[in-house]
Amino acid sequence: MTGRLSRRALTLLLVALALLLAGCIGSSGDPTATPTPSPTPATASPTPTAVHPSYANTTVTVFDDETGEKRGRVEAAIADDRSLRYTGLSETARLPADRGMLFVYDEPQAELTYVMRNMSFPLDIVFVHDDGTIQSIHHVRAPQAGEDGESITASGEGQYVLEVNRGWTTDRGVEAGDRLEFELPDE
Repeated sequence: MTGRLSRRALTLLLVALALLLAGCIGSSGDPTATPTPSPTPATASPTPTAVHPSYANTTVTVFDDETGEKRGRVEAAIADDRSLRYTGLSETARLPADRGMLFVYDEPQAELTYVMRNMSFPLDIVFVHDDGTIQSIHHVRAPQAGEDGESITASGEGQYVLEVNRGWTTDRGVEAGDRLEFELPDE
């Protein structure tokens, strides 16, 4: 019985130590580390951590196509030229839960294929028509060790593509036919 209590105590000690270290790592000053946000009162205005600080950003809100009810919202970095779209979220360490990337094209595209090149985490890739209506959603896995991600693809059509953490759309009940609203900065 004493051995069992010692293991249990040791396990609890290790869990507590891991939680303590996790809290310290998030505040290390590493610009790629993003701490898990703590709950804030509704009146507070938290300062969001940008995924790509040099990109323009917009708030993307998703609404149910039938009821108009808000399904979710993310702050999205805007990839609106060939170079930014090619880079996308590649080589990004992680994507905070309330962040995403919005890929913008000058006109609707009949055929778009996105790849998981150099990705560290899985994504929901949302193809959106020029009127903001979701055309399709793909739940895409991250590349495995030794895999470059070029063969992991999602295809669709539209003028916009929203990338968010995998499961974001499912958790909020977002589906094809729902509508995105956002504002793009003036050129």
